[in-house]
Amino acid sequence: MFYQTALLALAALPFSLAQISDNFESGWNQTTWPIYAPDCNQGGSVSLDSTTAHSGKNSIKVSGAGGYCGHIFFGTTKVPASGDVYVRTYLKASTALTDNHVSFITMPDSAQGTGKHLRIGGQSKILMYNRESDDATLPDLSPQGIATSEALPTNTWECFEYHLGTDGTIETWLNGTAIPGLTIKSGVANPNDDQWTRSTVYPKITAVYFGWESYGGDVNTFWYDDVAVSSTRIGCT
Repeated sequence: MFYQTALLALAALPFSLAQISDNFESGWNQTTWPIYAPDCNQGGSVSLDSTTAHSGKNSIKVSGAGGYCGHIFFGTTKVPASGDVYVRTYLKASTALTDNHVSFITMPDSAQGTGKHLRIGGQSKILMYNRESDDATLPDLSPQGIATSEALPTNTWECFEYHLGTDGTIETWLNGTAIPGLTIKSGVANPNDDQWTRSTVYPKITAVYFGWESYGGDVNTFWYDDVAVSSTRIGCT
């Protein structure tokens, strides 16, 4: 019994020591988690939802409209000011990713310049990164590159994690399993990172926002719960 209790305590420790974390059981604090919709906001919405949750009874629901101006996000500027950044969220999508380019996480990135973002989303039906300044993707969207990423399951809670290092490292996990095509790391080969590595820009994000943005007509609904941002990996606990 003591061993089991100790394990449970250790499992809870990373979440409690995160830079910022929230399970939204006390509601949606819009001062802590403000809406983000740069340039325009036409049709998207963010709300507290008590009909579905990964833990407890509440999650944040993002109803994303089609087209760039249908975008809307919520998030935080409380990211580590220096050093590595780790993000963990449980998320649920109502509709599968299509061939069209979309984002469900966006991060203002000072390394790219004012108003530019590092984006995580989908294209070619798989999870991918996009660097706004030069439109590079990770992985390359060749048949070989597409095969090294993963589709995002629908209507189930998925644990999505990523790591951004000061040396340009990118690591990404879905339900605790690393995604090879979404990895840039010293000593780890990724033959499908040509677009990404042609630039020497290393991400330096100033915020993390969760939501929806499409660059065609795609619409979707995402739910987010048990969100955490930290300087060390949080894990799927």
